[in-house]
Amino acid sequence: MTDGGSEPAADGGSESSAGVEAGGPPVRRLADWNAGELRTLAGEYGTPLYVLDLDRVRENYRRLAAAFPDAELLYAAKANALGDVLETLLAEGAGIECASAGELERALAAGAPGESLHYTAVNPPARDLEYAVDVAADHPRLTVVAGATDTIDRLGERGYDGRLALRVNPGVGAGHHEKVRVGADAKFGVPYDRAVEVLADAAGRGFDVVGLHAHVGSGVSGEALEAHREFVSRMGELARTVERELGDLEFLDVGGGFGVPYRDDEESLDLAAVAEATREALGGVDARLTVEPGRYLVADAGVLLTRVNTVKEAPGTTVVGVDAGMTTLARPAMYDAVHAIRSLEPDASGRERRPETVTGPICEGSDVLCRDRPLPASERGDLLAIGNAGAYGYEMASVYNSRPRPASVVLEGGQSRLARRRETVADVVRPERTASEPRD
Repeated sequence: MTDGGSEPAADGGSESSAGVEAGGPPVRRLADWNAGELRTLAGEYGTPLYVLDLDRVRENYRRLAAAFPDAELLYAAKANALGDVLETLLAEGAGIECASAGELERALAAGAPGESLHYTAVNPPARDLEYAVDVAADHPRLTVVAGATDTIDRLGERGYDGRLALRVNPGVGAGHHEKVRVGADAKFGVPYDRAVEVLADAAGRGFDVVGLHAHVGSGVSGEALEAHREFVSRMGELARTVERELGDLEFLDVGGGFGVPYRDDEESLDLAAVAEATREALGGVDARLTVEPGRYLVADAGVLLTRVNTVKEAPGTTVVGVDAGMTTLARPAMYDAVHAIRSLEPDASGRERRPETVTGPICEGSDVLCRDRPLPASERGDLLAIGNAGAYGYEMASVYNSRPRPASVVLEGGQSRLARRRETVADVVRPERTASEPRD
């Protein structure tokens, strides 16, 4: 048995598909990346290495904007908060949805105006709320999204009475893995049947109630679209009730979660159909529709490059050890996620294919990037590319085993540049060294 995710073309590969059509093609496969260019980048910057194509990010945004021409688009920064990504999307007209004070600070540093920012507080620590309240004092058009009455109370205690949206738990979840089906998870949002009561109380206490927010899950596609339709319908019904009983809302935010095909045999999301289904399910509301794409904008804009260190024959498979692992790309270990893997060696297409289990250098059995996948026979020193690594790749990277995080390179207009330097062990230990230094 293999884990699926067939190996794309292993030879030189085609040139980037950027600019093939307005908004770019709906999906970019790993085979579409130029192998020679990736080999050059690995030689210049080393491995493991994240490579992100900003031109592709623009294509994805423009395609989404064309499908939702009347909606407000907020980029979910948790997918990839690299400053170059934030700046690129802000320049295209996107707003930024921030899940933490850190993301809020990074969005501001990228030049985001307050009116383009939503701070979606999920059980926020005190220091996060205090930072958001301070930011709102300087940027009064910032919107804070609260998912619990306690959060609203804590905002009031800190003197905040500005723009407030309520995150609602719609009772409908969907997504690629149970861990991301947040629409029915009690952690997220106020229960659906309490939303009007909570909003009425907040308005009575002087908050500027401007919207509703909910999110069904992450990686929504295929059969999950029916759950998305049901979710949007429920939120449309709630918005109409709120508008009837409490007055107009500025926006209704139905989250993001638009899926991308991680396996080569998966079709790309029919975005036009999703947009039409969303509008139909929403029904008549005066509030502006807001969506929060994350993965859809950046996943296929990124690849992870890694070098083979060890090749070991084992019963039923060949274990291929590489210098990237679960600390570099956590999704396979965390979600059993499938990412396409491609050999970038010039002679790979002529090699015998065999089942290979690609593993990292971490001292954990979960440190596996694929199991028993048919790949061109790997050799020590080979360069491999891992596809769809632009979303939740570096963002979920860790320094477990005291392993420094990798470098990131961005591509734009046919040029490359270092966007994030490779960490060193000194970077990993600096906080503890600093903590032990005497104070002034």
